[in-house]
Amino acid sequence: MIRQPSPSRQCVQLAALSAAAILAVLTSGSADWNVPLALALVACAVISDLTAADTTTSKLKVSGSFLALVLAMVLLGGPPAAIIGVVTIVVGWLRWREARHYLLQNLVAYAWFPLLGGLAFFAARDALGVGRTDLGYYGLVFATFVFALAINFSLTAGYQCYLERSSFAAKARAALVPLLPSELFTALITVFVVYLYLRVGLAAIALLAVVLAGFQHLLGQLLLSQRRSAQLATAQLGMMTALLRTLDLRDRMTARHSAAVARYAREIAREAGLSEHDQELVHTAGLLHDLGKSVFPDRILKADTGLSDADWEIVKTHPERGAEVVSKVEGYEPIAEIILAHHERIDGEGYPHKLRGDDIPALARVLSVADVYDVMTARDSYRRPVSSLEAIQELRRVAGTQLDERFVEAFVGVLAGRDLRFRHGDDADFDAELALERRAHDYATGAVGAL
Repeated sequence: MIRQPSPSRQCVQLAALSAAAILAVLTSGSADWNVPLALALVACAVISDLTAADTTTSKLKVSGSFLALVLAMVLLGGPPAAIIGVVTIVVGWLRWREARHYLLQNLVAYAWFPLLGGLAFFAARDALGVGRTDLGYYGLVFATFVFALAINFSLTAGYQCYLERSSFAAKARAALVPLLPSELFTALITVFVVYLYLRVGLAAIALLAVVLAGFQHLLGQLLLSQRRSAQLATAQLGMMTALLRTLDLRDRMTARHSAAVARYAREIAREAGLSEHDQELVHTAGLLHDLGKSVFPDRILKADTGLSDADWEIVKTHPERGAEVVSKVEGYEPIAEIILAHHERIDGEGYPHKLRGDDIPALARVLSVADVYDVMTARDSYRRPVSSLEAIQELRRVAGTQLDERFVEAFVGVLAGRDLRFRHGDDADFDAELALERRAHDYATGAVGAL
C-alpha cells in the first residue's frame, strides 16, 4: 500500500532543496556560464524528459535528459547543471501534473545529482591536473556519468521504496539492472559528444539531439518488450495455476497441499542454510509439484481403496508430466528438474529414474521431506492423519533410505515450537503462497532468484 508522505518528510524535502540552492550559489563562481551552450542543453533535456519512457516500476522514468545533464556537469559545472535539472522537472510537472510531493522529490533529485556531479568533476579535474586533451579527462566524464546515475537512482527509487514500503534492492533489480547496458553505452556516447564539442563547438549539440531521439526510441522498445514479457509470464503462470485449480476441483486437497508443501520446503531450505535463491526455487517447485496429476482419471485421483498395479504405473508418471509442463516456461527449467525428482529415494527405489543419494538434486530431497510430512499430517488427506510427533518419528525412521537425513533433521528444527495449525498445514493458502503478480514481474525482469 502506498503511504502518504508526512508533513515532516516534506519539510525535509524543502530543506534539502534549500541546501542545494545555497550550495549552488556558494560555488557559482567556479562554473562556466556559457549561455548559448546552457540554452541548447536545456532544450535537449526538456524535450527528452517530456518524451521519457516509463519503466515497469510505477513512478520511475528513464529519460535521455540525463545525458544532457551530464554534459552540463562537465562542460558548465555543478550550479548551471542544477539549474537545468530544476527547469527540466518544472516543465515536466507542468505537462504531467504529478502529485506535489513527487514534484518536491524530483526537484531535490534533479538539483542535487547535477550539482554534486558537476562539483565532483571539476574538483577531480583540478586535483588530477588533467586537461581537455588528456585521456584522463574523458575517463572523468565517464566516471561522472556513473556517479550521477547512482545518486539520481538512489534518491528517486529510495523515495518510491519509502512510499511503497518495498525493498530498494528489488527496485534496483527491476528498474535499473535491465537498463544498465544501455546506460553504460550512453555514458560512452556522452564521452564522445564531449570530445566532439571541444573540437567543433555547438554543432556537437545537434548530434546530441539526434542521439537522444535514437536513445528514446530504443529505450521505449526495450521497455515495451519488458512489459510484453510480463504479460506473457502472467499468461503462462496463470495457465499452470488454472490447471492446479481444475485439479483442486477434482481432488479437494490439491491446492492446500501444494501451498503447505511449498511453505514447508522453503522453511527446510532456510533452516538447512541454503541460499535465498534455492529457497525460492524449492518454494515454487512445491506449488507446482503435483501439476502432473491433472491427467489422472477420477478412479485414481479420488480412490479411497488400494490401486491396481496398472494404476500405480500411471501414478508414477506424474513427476515427468508435471516437469514437462513446467519446463515450457522459459527460465523454469531448474524448477522442472526438482519436480521431476521429488519422488526419488535415497536408496534408489524411487521413481521415475531410480536415482540414488546425492544423484538426486538437493532441492528435490528437500521437497520430498515436505511432501511426505504433509501427506501424513493433513486432515484432508486420502489417509488417516497422524500427529506431528508421529510424523516426525516416521520421517526419522525412513531417513537415510527414503529421505535425506540432513533435511529431515532441518525440518524437525523448523517444527520445534511451531503451533498446531502450522504443523498440520491447516492455514496454508495457495493464492498467498503463489503471489502470481510478483512471480510474473520477477520472471519478466530477469529476477531469477525470486521465481
